[in-house]
Amino acid sequence: MSLWQIIRRLYPYVLPYRGLVISTLLLTLVGSLAAQVNPFVLRYTVDTVQGLVDKGLGLAQGANLLLAVTALLLGKEVINTFIQFGQKFYGEKIRINVSSTLHQSAVDKILSYQLGFYSDSGNQTGKLQTRIDRGVESLMKLVQNFFIDILPLFANSIVALIIMFMANMYVGLVALGILPIYFWISYRQADKLNGVRRSLRGLREQRSQGLINIIDSIVVIKSFVREDYEGEKQAGMQRNLVTTQLETRKTNFLFDGLKTFVEQIGVVLIIILTAYLVLDRQISIGAIMFHILLFNNVSAPIRQLHRIYDEMNEALTYSEGFFDILDATTETERTGPTPPDQLRGAFSLRHVDFTYPSGTQALHDVSLTIAAGQTTALVGLSGAGKSTILNLLCKFYEPNSGEMLLDGRPLSDYDTHALRQRIGLVLQKNHIFKGSIEENIRYGNFEATLDEIKAAAKQAYLHDQIMALPQQYQSDAQQLSGGQQQRIAIARLFLKNPPIIFLDEPTASLDAIATEQIKNSLDAIKQGRTVVIISHSLAQIVDSDCIYVMKQGRAVESGTHDELYDKRGAYREIFDASARSLNIEKLARVMVDDGDEVEDTAA
Repeated sequence: MSLWQIIRRLYPYVLPYRGLVISTLLLTLVGSLAAQVNPFVLRYTVDTVQGLVDKGLGLAQGANLLLAVTALLLGKEVINTFIQFGQKFYGEKIRINVSSTLHQSAVDKILSYQLGFYSDSGNQTGKLQTRIDRGVESLMKLVQNFFIDILPLFANSIVALIIMFMANMYVGLVALGILPIYFWISYRQADKLNGVRRSLRGLREQRSQGLINIIDSIVVIKSFVREDYEGEKQAGMQRNLVTTQLETRKTNFLFDGLKTFVEQIGVVLIIILTAYLVLDRQISIGAIMFHILLFNNVSAPIRQLHRIYDEMNEALTYSEGFFDILDATTETERTGPTPPDQLRGAFSLRHVDFTYPSGTQALHDVSLTIAAGQTTALVGLSGAGKSTILNLLCKFYEPNSGEMLLDGRPLSDYDTHALRQRIGLVLQKNHIFKGSIEENIRYGNFEATLDEIKAAAKQAYLHDQIMALPQQYQSDAQQLSGGQQQRIAIARLFLKNPPIIFLDEPTASLDAIATEQIKNSLDAIKQGRTVVIISHSLAQIVDSDCIYVMKQGRAVESGTHDELYDKRGAYREIFDASARSLNIEKLARVMVDDGDEVEDTAA
């Protein structure tokens, strides 16, 4: 992005604070005029003192002059202190407010995107976080540089340059001639660093993502004793980052040295020219200091540009990544008619194909019907496309082709948020938010009372375990075991009490007793609701009203448990494998022997 493009993008965010902008501009104008007082006072003082010396007069005659000059300069500094305070305070107020608005805009956008946005390899957690943080930070440096640094400096420079031309055209031309050379060097510096900065941004994003991956995978890393491997992998990224950073610094130091050299040439030329004009009796000796101080005001932005230009170019680089988030082409969640409160929950998929943003095709010409008020099970090997179907039914993704209906109406027509209010989703691994157990369960219904929360916890067989904790419902939910956290997710479902329920391995992380308890609770809540369940547990699927067998993204069989078992097809193969893995035959013999012992004892 060019600087002009960034300014255009920032304009809507700065516009609400135009009153502060106008105040800053007025203060900048007054401050620019006040900054030129010193050269005039110094020229007048030097010339007057020189005149007194030439006449043989001393301190007694010059005391009034010294007092007047002192009062004037001190008064100017007092006024300038208030001006600078206003400039910096208003500029900082603009920066902070715009920063908050930009950050919130990014958050709102991220919340509005479908899951496909997050499936893209370029939108991993660490990369998004770096892009937003560094993007907002660099954009705010641009705002700060403009309102607090660049604007006052350039205003001072322009006013000083005009005064120099008015005082002596030749001196003004020398000062003006130095500026294009300096700006050309700065332009070449920015152009040379442009590609390097993009590489630097990518390396920083990789470093952030790598650190997050280490933290998330620390158990696996330690169990396989791969600390050295992961450390070396991270060190490799650090070495690449260090090399790129040093290349950036080397280029900066080289060009900064050239710019300082050009600036000093300007100072030397001003001194030589003004000294010549004094000797030629064209200007007074005080004019030497007068023009040097004015050139100092002209060159002040030049001395700051090596820093400001560096930060501006960083803003150019990181703003691209930030605005990419705001401009992502991924379709946002649709709005439409609100589903009725008495939603039946009859789904129909007709010839649906779906490919993830990564390029993996998960569904091929899938057609199936989910009857209202009944339990439908999806079974199949891992990667068969079962969870993908739930993702499509929840409108987390849109199918590439085919038709999806809910109660006879296209699923895409429904308002997404209103639809999800009527769907309860329990996953194999559910996220637990930082906060108390009560807050996490209440996520299912923010209007719920504490008694309702406790009732939901009881249905999930979690209440007694919570009451055994020191802080009970105020305990940190993230400190619970995996099984207890899964029960929190199920308690959310009970609290939400939706007409449609999707269960994706809801008891996978629970022990046998907990699984039986939760199954009993889920059996109770299933009554009269549309339920779609994915499970490798035989007990969860055998009593389903309809079972669809998925294989490599296709629905290959459907029917009840007995019908599918008798077909001796894919379902029979999965069922028999599950039975063997559970050692059903041995369990059955144990149960039979135990039953015989009970009968003998009774006899």
